[in-house]
Amino acid sequence: MQVENVKVADLSPRSKHVNLKVKVLDKGETREIATMGGSKKLREILVGDETGTILMTLWGDQGEGIEEGDVLNIENGYITLYRGSMRLSVGRYGNLNILVDEEFPEVNTENNMSDKQYEMPRRRRSFRRRY
Repeated sequence: MQVENVKVADLSPRSKHVNLKVKVLDKGETREIATMGGSKKLREILVGDETGTILMTLWGDQGEGIEEGDVLNIENGYITLYRGSMRLSVGRYGNLNILVDEEFPEVNTENNMSDKQYEMPRRRRSFRRRY
């Protein structure tokens, strides 16, 4: 099954299994965060195409070798919400490749999809009986 590339402006909080080509505009700082499983490295980079930009979350070593100006091919990406703001992620089932010598159109920096606020879905509460 051939999956077509989508544009950044077409992403929504429910987007899953998306393929897209984006250009790296800003390579954020790597920082350590505490999780339940221990400390992990996190980096948010700003990527975009001719329709808009979005923050992309990279975990662990995913961000190694990525520089500003690189063109990335993302396969099987998905959108998560962090404090009501969209983030593009690759996760363990997606692929992230740097395309060498790839021509890329001018990026539209006016439409930042991560600036828009979305209502977070309510988590289901589980009520367990304790005996």
